[in-house]
Amino acid sequence: MKKILLITLVFILAACSFGSSELSRNQQKWQSANIQHYRFSLNVGCFCAFRSQMPLTVEVLNNEVVSITGADGNIVGAKDANYAYYSTYATIDRLFVELNSDSVRKADEVTIKYDATYGFPSEVNIDFIKAAMDDELSLNVSAFEKLP
Repeated sequence: MKKILLITLVFILAACSFGSSELSRNQQKWQSANIQHYRFSLNVGCFCAFRSQMPLTVEVLNNEVVSITGADGNIVGAKDANYAYYSTYATIDRLFVELNSDSVRKADEVTIKYDATYGFPSEVNIDFIKAAMDDELSLNVSAFEKLP
């Protein structure tokens, strides 16, 4: 019985460390690519009122947001009511910061798919409290392009 318990514990610990090391490996892959100027499409899915603005088109230069454009073609500026929320995810580095945050680490369920070439998170699904409704968050990064 002790042997089965020990083997089970080893598998659980290995699974936990695998998840964080996968995030670290992909973050290192992204950092090694050293991409300074890029554009991507960001779809933030949640129980939120701003769904009509999705997906956002985000341009980044030297890790600073150059522009955020809503699906309707309108620029989303700093005075927009949702700008602070959007800007949390508006660079690839900020996405990694959020995925390493305590709130995500403590979430009941997190699944992440990564871009095979650059390692950035391309599909993120977070269920902060499994028993709660309307607390889920999804982030999809698509149409990534490296700019000159």
